[in-house]
Amino acid sequence: MRIRRAFAAGLIGLAPALTGCLTHTHVVPKTRLASVVMSTSLDQLARQINLRFDSIRSMNAAVEISASTGGNLQGKVKDTTSLRGYILMRKPADLRVLLLVPVVGTRAIDMVTDGRNFKLLIPPRREAMVGTNEVTHPSKNGLENLRPIVFYDSMFVQGPAPDQIISMTSDTRIVDVGKKKKDLVEEPAYAVQILDQPQGQHARTLRVIHIDSTNLLPYQQDIYDAAGNVATKAYYSDYQYYENTPFPTNIHIERPQDHYSLTVVITKLTLNQKLDDDQFELSIPAGYPIQTMH
Repeated sequence: MRIRRAFAAGLIGLAPALTGCLTHTHVVPKTRLASVVMSTSLDQLARQINLRFDSIRSMNAAVEISASTGGNLQGKVKDTTSLRGYILMRKPADLRVLLLVPVVGTRAIDMVTDGRNFKLLIPPRREAMVGTNEVTHPSKNGLENLRPIVFYDSMFVQGPAPDQIISMTSDTRIVDVGKKKKDLVEEPAYAVQILDQPQGQHARTLRVIHIDSTNLLPYQQDIYDAAGNVATKAYYSDYQYYENTPFPTNIHIERPQDHYSLTVVITKLTLNQKLDDDQFELSIPAGYPIQTMH
């Protein structure tokens, strides 16, 4: 008992000295709380995500797309020149990405998918590739693993299917909203997890959708592969309304396993116009060698 009292008294006696000698104050960026925060429930979030997805039946977008390859593991990043072009989408799964050569306006890259298979044409190199949307033998060149389905999954945030499980967690994030100087806002955020049906005691995470609490719109989506690794990270910003539907005009796509990223900037967007079958057909010219991708 005497030992404990002596130890406690010693700590109390040392407290002023420790406070003065062993602590250090340093400056950190100052944040302020968000002025507007919207409360919601998991059911409401899931319903809103599905309503936005269902409201878009087709899309015709003029875009500028740039790519970067490499990263920390390679010790360098290589940026490509931004290319203008178009992205066409028609549900249930038709998608076409057409990029043009600067100045002359001829085709630089043209690829289509029906949701299962894809075709890719690179006219400047007289190359053509065909295959399925599933990459079974990844290339060391990450961009060779690019499939049109990456654009579809990243650009259109889908809610849970009837047979999938959903959950929600809350978090906070720091947002820089200043133009000339640091103006950091701390705001709550929601994360909607979408999981498949449990196999025994395990349920695999399919997607995590991060929701901004100030407007209840997605600002990030994480898409997982069958092994539980993050296959795609997509970031959304600069929302605009088209036919009363909010859609991000800046979409940054990261593929961490393939070590490349894409940035899609939408300069013009038309939703729900009629798109014909031939707009999703891609013919391979005679004489082009065809490489089958797996």
